[in-house]
Amino acid sequence: MTHGTFQPPLPENEPVKSYAQGSPERESLLIELERQANEVVEVPLLIGGEEVRTGNTQDMVMPHDRNHSLGVFHKAGAAEVQRAIDASSAAKKEWDCLPWEQRAGVFLKAAELLTTTWRDRINVSTMLCQSKTVHQAEIDAACELIDFWRFNAHYVERLYSEQPASSPGCWNRLEHRPLDGYVFSVTPFNFTSIAGNLPTAPALLGNTTLWKPASTSVLSNYYLMKLLEEAGLPPGVINFVPGSGGQVGDPAIADKRLGGVHFTGSTEVFQGIWKRVGENIQNYGQYPRLVGETGGKDFVFAHTSADVEALATALVRGAFEYQGQKCSAASRAYVPKSLWNDLRDRLAAELAQVRTGDVRDFTNFLGAVIDSSSYEKQKDAIEAARNAGGKAEVVLGGECDDTVGWFVQPTVIQAHDPGYETMKTELFGPVLTIHVYEDADLSGALELCANGSEYGLTGAVFAQDRAAIQHATEKLRFAAGNFYVNDKPTGAVVGQQPFGGSRASGTNDKAGSVLNLIRWISPRTIKETFVPPTDWRYPFLD
Repeated sequence: MTHGTFQPPLPENEPVKSYAQGSPERESLLIELERQANEVVEVPLLIGGEEVRTGNTQDMVMPHDRNHSLGVFHKAGAAEVQRAIDASSAAKKEWDCLPWEQRAGVFLKAAELLTTTWRDRINVSTMLCQSKTVHQAEIDAACELIDFWRFNAHYVERLYSEQPASSPGCWNRLEHRPLDGYVFSVTPFNFTSIAGNLPTAPALLGNTTLWKPASTSVLSNYYLMKLLEEAGLPPGVINFVPGSGGQVGDPAIADKRLGGVHFTGSTEVFQGIWKRVGENIQNYGQYPRLVGETGGKDFVFAHTSADVEALATALVRGAFEYQGQKCSAASRAYVPKSLWNDLRDRLAAELAQVRTGDVRDFTNFLGAVIDSSSYEKQKDAIEAARNAGGKAEVVLGGECDDTVGWFVQPTVIQAHDPGYETMKTELFGPVLTIHVYEDADLSGALELCANGSEYGLTGAVFAQDRAAIQHATEKLRFAAGNFYVNDKPTGAVVGQQPFGGSRASGTNDKAGSVLNLIRWISPRTIKETFVPPTDWRYPFLD
């Protein structure tokens, strides 16, 4: 029983460790890198707090050393999904009845564990299995997930404290119930923090979840489950069911108890989920909530007044950090002709210094793309640009080598045709396409940028002219849900830039804010009248 109005600790963004030469965090991480690289792990399903092994396994490999196995994970099928749904349903009542501050305490403790004793394990598993450099792992797997857990607890308290007005003689209250049914959380490979947030954000509100991780990030996601168990998460609240999309997704979506889907991944997969939910709508016990953050074809738009040095830096970081495998990565740019030669020379000079290779070598800026399918996709797009005639040309990079790992060098394509394929299609790799426009055709270039792709996730404008900034901000209003001025379009921070976009980029429910949490509640209004009337007649009847 609760006897107080509780407030969680005021959240602050977790500081990013530098891992500089000689730093204690670097020395500690190197030890864990060596340990995990020499360990072979067998990852089971986790259903109702029990380990389940199906015998149907898949290898976990290092993308940058593709013949090095980190272990195997067991894959769920329809029977295991049904068991997970049952476990989720069985855990729901007790978890929902737990006071909210006790639920929040689990995730606040998880954040503290990730800050301290679990930081190296989660960061290193993200580095090895998802080919992230130490910096990219730190800002994602550690800092952002710590922020999600701390800020979400703060947002829940704010949400619960919002109450309706009461007229004289009555008391109006608003209760924020969890959804009917379970939440199906489908998480991506590219951000361990997103993988940790998608099942836990609904759980914080009293929901129980099925968590299907991406097959290429199972190792780090499994360790997150073990961390949550240590933090006190009760069995069955989150059920860990790795496996193929169809084998896990189809039965999870078909069950009448489905209460919602929390998704990050490709546009095509989310549209398929939406379609199957629609086809099954008459069979559900409730209307499922569908929350999805999907693809992007994110832009950088440069005005003639842009600082070229800052623009070049933003493109190198925004397009090529983590091999361009961010839904927010800069993958198309619009550059005025008067700046192009200078920008191209600066990009050439900077990319000549960028190294690609094994992420255990801290001098490398890029690792490998996630798997052979992605490698072939990048390679094919680069080769097509080389043979595109007058439509496009590869001006920088373009080398691909899968001998040891799936390595694609940072590549810049110049699209002479603004409608060229790589100006529209999401490649999810280290390929940046630039269209050079005539200085005098600013309006036309802004129109191309605003409507040049089906997506609407992130974008940036570079200009020193304030009128130009305002003009671009208005013209590109619906082209990006996260819009940046004189900064790269990546790197949204929890509590500072709530993340999400619309159009083909998703439902724009803004992870890292109270807006996302609202999607996982079913409010109930309670009105109590202290002295109810005892005569049915109204004065006007006299």
